[in-house]
Amino acid sequence: MDPRSELVVERWSAGRPNEGKVFAAVFPHSDDFTIFAGGTILKLLAEGYTGYFIKVTNDEKDSYKLSIAETIGRIAAETQDVVEALGITKLYCFDYKNHYLEHSQLVELRHRLIVLFRFLSVDTVISYDPWGHYEENPDHYLTATAVEAACWMAGRRLDLPELTDIGLSPKLVTEKYYVARGPQLTNRVVDISPFINQKRSALRLHVTPMDNMWRTHLDLHPGDRKLTLAMFLETMLTPESDPQLGIAYGEKFHYINEADNTIQR
Repeated sequence: MDPRSELVVERWSAGRPNEGKVFAAVFPHSDDFTIFAGGTILKLLAEGYTGYFIKVTNDEKDSYKLSIAETIGRIAAETQDVVEALGITKLYCFDYKNHYLEHSQLVELRHRLIVLFRFLSVDTVISYDPWGHYEENPDHYLTATAVEAACWMAGRRLDLPELTDIGLSPKLVTEKYYVARGPQLTNRVVDISPFINQKRSALRLHVTPMDNMWRTHLDLHPGDRKLTLAMFLETMLTPESDPQLGIAYGEKFHYINEADNTIQR
């Protein structure tokens, strides 16, 4: 099936139609959620959602020639700045070792996500696509695997039944916006044009990881020495020039909604 054959454009709806709903953006690194879904997060918040960011790793590898301790400290502060700028209610940091998230940690990670999904009463998740292709970073594909399983298990009464006894009732997470760095089934594009300037501002707050990506790019591509950091940041914004979509900027997703049978895996 051609993924674009059922492509849906999701646009901002004024009037806060999603008042009372909750999303959790679950990503391994501080800048992932802003790069891939910053505009969508702003849109959902404007529509009435309450939002949370669950950061899985400590980001210790995401700087250019800084010490591990300084990298962790800087990115922790910058991430909090981004969370506040976007209007996200709270940041949860799991702080697993960056780039050393392993299969042996999946059960614990899944368990922690189930607890938070129930505690926060999460309706919608935004994360990496467990069915995306050619992903090199283990933090990405392992987070995706844990998120997908936790969305389902959070709604099952016999998974962690002791949580019910402490007041955390089962809560199935039915709606998912999944992103990927490589090929994926794309069946939804969110029009983020009304929020593009806010996304630009949020990207600039990720000072340490953006500087690292820019300098690393210049090391790998010496011919791009005229590329400034400001120019590089613009590459993080996704223009949609397809005239059939009729939008200036968009973010692409593998969208799943089990409540209305929008399921393509």
